[in-house]
Amino acid sequence: MTVMRGSTALVTGATGGLGRAIARGLRAEGCSLVLTGRKADALDRAAAEVGARAVVADLARREELPGLLGQVGPIDIAVMNAALPATGELQDWEPGQIDGVLEVNLANPIAMTRSLLPDFLARGSGHFVYISSLSGLVASPGSSLYSATKFGLRGFAHGLHCDLQGTGVGASVVNPGFVRDAGMFADSGTRLPPGVGTVSPEQVARAVIRAIRHNRAEVEVAPLGLRLGALFGSLVPGISARVQTRLGADISRQMVEGQRHKRS
Repeated sequence: MTVMRGSTALVTGATGGLGRAIARGLRAEGCSLVLTGRKADALDRAAAEVGARAVVADLARREELPGLLGQVGPIDIAVMNAALPATGELQDWEPGQIDGVLEVNLANPIAMTRSLLPDFLARGSGHFVYISSLSGLVASPGSSLYSATKFGLRGFAHGLHCDLQGTGVGASVVNPGFVRDAGMFADSGTRLPPGVGTVSPEQVARAVIRAIRHNRAEVEVAPLGLRLGALFGSLVPGISARVQTRLGADISRQMVEGQRHKRS
């Protein structure tokens, strides 16, 4: 069990609403915070809200990682929350755009973990949290690139959790469903069919805290129906693909159009 009071936590992707909710949750648990993001003005506002230090960095640029970690200094908890939306059919993406998504969503969290891990192991304490998605359990139309990064992040977190057994260092993956009020889904303006539930950013933050406190390998944050649907899809992906194509096409279309302008 990781003690959070008095720990120093790094939260990436802290300028978005989900990152800010996670930062508030950690602050309420007694953590000192270091927040990072690529938009200086928004980052400064987020940092001021929770009394954090702000370090501006673009996680799409691997060459900025050493400088970022040098400014961050020693930490006890790393929450890898930064991610880019990546909906749409693969042929609509340019190679450079694909590389950017893979770097921010998957390669950078792995590289950051590799850099931080020796200090964590030397102390025999610390925790890594990776914010994945239910899209890391089951794919849907228009999600091939995004799901690739989230399946990969989830697999990395699971493997790391195994490797760290007995070291005092923990690793967890948190898988939100549709998050209202903040984050990629909310920003896209997508309207869900009746009966498809959402969760709040604060629920995701509470899941992060639960994962750290109890070294949970995985925590899902979604209504029961979506969690059961994800389980079904992971067990029978062929049947799930046919169901998703029939029932999820409109959601996919809305998300693709709502996120298209965010492709870098």
